[in-house]
Amino acid sequence: MLQNFAPSCLNRDDTNSPKECQFGGYRRARISSQCIKRAIREDFKKSLDLPPEFLARRSKLFVDKLTDKLIQGGKRQEEARVVAIRALNSIGLGVDEKDNTTQYLLFLGEKELNNMAEMVLANWAGLKSIDAKEKAGKQKSDLGKKLKGTLDGGKAVDLALFGRMLADLPDKNINAACQVAHAISTNKVNVEFDFYTAVDDIKPKEEAGAGMMGTIEFNSACYYRYANIDLNQLERNLLGKPWDKATADELKEAKALAQKSVEAFITAAVSAVPSGKQTSMASPTPPDFILAVVRDSGAWSLANAFAKPVSPGSNGNLVEHSITALVNYWNRLVEVYGDKGVRAKPALALVKAELTGLNPVENMDRMIEEVMKVVTDGSQKGG
Repeated sequence: MLQNFAPSCLNRDDTNSPKECQFGGYRRARISSQCIKRAIREDFKKSLDLPPEFLARRSKLFVDKLTDKLIQGGKRQEEARVVAIRALNSIGLGVDEKDNTTQYLLFLGEKELNNMAEMVLANWAGLKSIDAKEKAGKQKSDLGKKLKGTLDGGKAVDLALFGRMLADLPDKNINAACQVAHAISTNKVNVEFDFYTAVDDIKPKEEAGAGMMGTIEFNSACYYRYANIDLNQLERNLLGKPWDKATADELKEAKALAQKSVEAFITAAVSAVPSGKQTSMASPTPPDFILAVVRDSGAWSLANAFAKPVSPGSNGNLVEHSITALVNYWNRLVEVYGDKGVRAKPALALVKAELTGLNPVENMDRMIEEVMKVVTDGSQKGG
């Protein structure tokens, strides 16, 4: 995608400055992949036509969430909290009992949490009897294994897409099916400063001067954004078990969920805009150019189309020139490496542009239709 933003500060570093990077020997504006993924995840929830149990949450507060579910199961609050802490500790997800938070952020599916609560309730007596100091050795180990078995991804589509790492439970890590690049500007960028003042409404009129003043750093850039999805990995993650141990119905459900996930991801990726400084700069501009490539294997980032910064030139258009650079680079890659395995390449542009070698479409509905036709066909064939 190519997305041109007016003055903005979408993603800041620890000094409150817009993030930047060096690329091709020039300073570029940058939006971190973490920032982009957060924005996509929030929009993804709105785009996905599935109930909440097919989503995940990232938090340190799962003691509270598990406690709530145990209370819903008929247990008293204090007792439920103690057992919830013991349950998470028995799995290996250490809890700081001073504030009842886990040692690090966990990314857990709603179904995983529900299944964990059911397992805790089914083994209530055992967990309740574990001595906090002695840890009850083998008993804790056996219960921990049972509870650990609930961490199977829970068919949470955002968890399957973005993956997770549990440092203490490496066998419960989930390899992300989606890769998201840092967005970088196609043009070289210099940071600018906005000097602002704020008026004190109650201050006497005879007292001159502002009630507050300061500066905000910002820039304006045309960003190249890139992401890819491994459909096979996505289906494996949603299945939650090896292919050869799944039933035909489970395979069918995983493929259907994967297709819904891809469609929702495309919609969310296009509409997602980082929230940084939006109140004071209001810069939610939609992408100016979108290219979707469906291929049997492999992936190409087109970032090197902008190794030499794009310039608008005299009375030129930065967006148009950026599109031209990207399309030319794509066609050069095809000339050199071929396009074997490329099954669809719909593209759309808001401005006049020569989309030679691509398949121009008139709107997003048509783009999604073309992508999903190939994705569905490939999924049904096991591709």
